[in-house]
Amino acid sequence: MAREQFDLIVFDWDGTLMDSTAHITRSIQAACRDLGLPVPGDEAASYVIGLGLREALQIAAPTLDPADYPRLVERYRIHYLLKDQQTELFSGVREMLAELRDTGYLLAVATGKSRVGLNRALAEARLTSLFDGTRCADETFSKPHPAMLQELTRELGQDLNRTVMIGDTTHDLQMAANAGAAGVGVAYGAHSPGALEVLAPRYIAPDVAALATWLREHA
Repeated sequence: MAREQFDLIVFDWDGTLMDSTAHITRSIQAACRDLGLPVPGDEAASYVIGLGLREALQIAAPTLDPADYPRLVERYRIHYLLKDQQTELFSGVREMLAELRDTGYLLAVATGKSRVGLNRALAEARLTSLFDGTRCADETFSKPHPAMLQELTRELGQDLNRTVMIGDTTHDLQMAANAGAAGVGVAYGAHSPGALEVLAPRYIAPDVAALATWLREHA
């Protein structure tokens, strides 16, 4: 796997590496229900995945008084943690990451998760040592602002022109475009392939195996 286009490969976490889209969607809906708010449908709830938690819940519950957002955040976390028994990676993710690492790529994560949440997920998945850098939504600007990619490339001494962002949402691909990095979508997460196509990614992978093959042949 010779490095032809990229030196740094940045992954989103939820819905890209971790099979958590349905669980996050249900937790958002349950939190809204707890506060007596209109409950967003599956599509509306999953749309906000990838954003920082506060930004996501503001969109999911637009009628809520801003002063009550901390209550909604608390209820979301309770539902997410009560049911979050185990981190489950998509099939093939661990092998794909190991191959990329062995080939010499720098690997990073840019996620809407909190630092505490990502650290817990990485530890449970036994992937902490695999990544050279990580950025979370509570440390910098939320997607689609380019800050996560800008900060990661500065930290790792890399060029945005030789960086690719891989994610399952339009927030990920728009962040890549805003930063001047390449974008690759995955069609098995929160946003539909049609929505991803609008942002003209280099590729949209139908599954992890296809993503690994594309990276092997094109990255």
